[in-house]
Amino acid sequence: MPGLLGSLALAAVAVVVIYTGSTYFERAAERLSRHYGLPVAVHGAIVVAVGSSFPEISSIVISTVVHGEFSLGVGAIVGSAIFNLLVIPALSALTSEDLEATRDIVHKDAQFYIISVLVLFIVFALGATYVPGGTNSAAILTRPLVVLPLATYGVYVFLHQQDASEHDAVEVRDVDPLREWGVLAAALVVIALGVEGIVRSALAFGDIFDTPTFLWGLTVIAAGTSLPDAFVSINAARNDDDVTSLTNVLGSNTFNLLVAIPVGVLLAGTATINFLVAVPTMGFLAFATLVFVVFTRTNLELTNVEAIGFLALYVLFLLWISLESVGAIETVQGI
Repeated sequence: MPGLLGSLALAAVAVVVIYTGSTYFERAAERLSRHYGLPVAVHGAIVVAVGSSFPEISSIVISTVVHGEFSLGVGAIVGSAIFNLLVIPALSALTSEDLEATRDIVHKDAQFYIISVLVLFIVFALGATYVPGGTNSAAILTRPLVVLPLATYGVYVFLHQQDASEHDAVEVRDVDPLREWGVLAAALVVIALGVEGIVRSALAFGDIFDTPTFLWGLTVIAAGTSLPDAFVSINAARNDDDVTSLTNVLGSNTFNLLVAIPVGVLLAGTATINFLVAVPTMGFLAFATLVFVVFTRTNLELTNVEAIGFLALYVLFLLWISLESVGAIETVQGI
């Protein structure tokens, strides 16, 4: 296990690798979407969101299968969702002088994302109360149980497929699809390698500071694996494509909650999470979601002042979790 400096260096290199893979992925995804004539909203909510969520799904697969740390992967997913909702839209707004939303984003994508948070919480609750061996402190997730979130994501894809079928493509770029699919696949491999590095560094931080792995999933891995989402959304905002910027965040979070965590359970067979820790962190995620919906719906834009408020809320979240992990406060049982 590397020391502190080695772990920091490994995390830094991993972030660079993820950023590099994400850059090539974003370019290939944009060209393919235009080649196939997909609507902007579908491009942001499905194509870009699923691809930019690859680091998150890699983190839970690698954490569970390679390192036997399912809680680390769940922490990364929840932390990434909070990071995506608060930090990425804030940075996008600050770099583009306000971020404009649409009623479809607020009334369809955002509201469906709220449903995804509720569905995952229900799955956690069922794992704690109805699965044999589950307790009020340990939720046991099984393969039959995670069918619910996967089916919910199927409905989400269906809704966007209906939008795509009604869309008349007006701009189709003549590209070599086989080449772009190849670049896309290679970029995903590069991203997976970067995620392995950041997972190893997070495990090392947990040993060095004698803190729960869940903490480092919520912070280090969450921020590192959210880099592709940040890159895509900020770049889209700079190009005045606010729809892709916001739908990427919501689509990515929906995919992470409804697909990434269930995939980890499907691979492991069963997985146990600390329900006492999951409840308050999911509660904060629900609160952050409501703040996001209210702020983006107000005049259908996210102003610079509101963006700074998002960043301040995320700093408070990091402070809260850090104080919990070192035992300075005890508002969350189980850490």
